[in-house]
Amino acid sequence: MRFKLDENLGSRSARLFPDAGHDVETVFPEGLVGANDDLLLETCIREGRCLLSLDLDFADVVRFPPHKTPGIAVLRLLSDLLSMLDAESITGRLWIVEAGRIRVHENTIVEPNETE
Repeated sequence: MRFKLDENLGSRSARLFPDAGHDVETVFPEGLVGANDDLLLETCIREGRCLLSLDLDFADVVRFPPHKTPGIAVLRLLSDLLSMLDAESITGRLWIVEAGRIRVHENTIVEPNETE
C-alpha cells in the first residue's frame, strides 16, 4: 500500500512503513508543509496514496468524502494520551498507548541501596 504522512507525523513514523512492506512518503520533500488540507488530499489522490494524519479536519466526510480517495486515516491515539494526562500523572510510569486502552506500568522493583 502507498501512504502519505501529514506534517504532524514525524520521520520516525515513516521508517515503520517500509519494514512492513509499504511505500511511504511525507509532505516534507514535496514542500507541502503548511499546505491547505484540500491541496494535501488532492496530492494524495493524484499520487494514489492513503493519507495518514492527526488532523481531525480530515474526519469530515462531507468535506473529504473518503470514497473518492485511496483512503484517509486520522490517528487518535495522541488524543487518548492527552486525555489520560488530564486525569493522571505519567511521572515515574511507563504508559503504552494502544487503540482503546492505555497500559500503565509502575516501577515495583526495589532498587538496591547504593550505600551498602
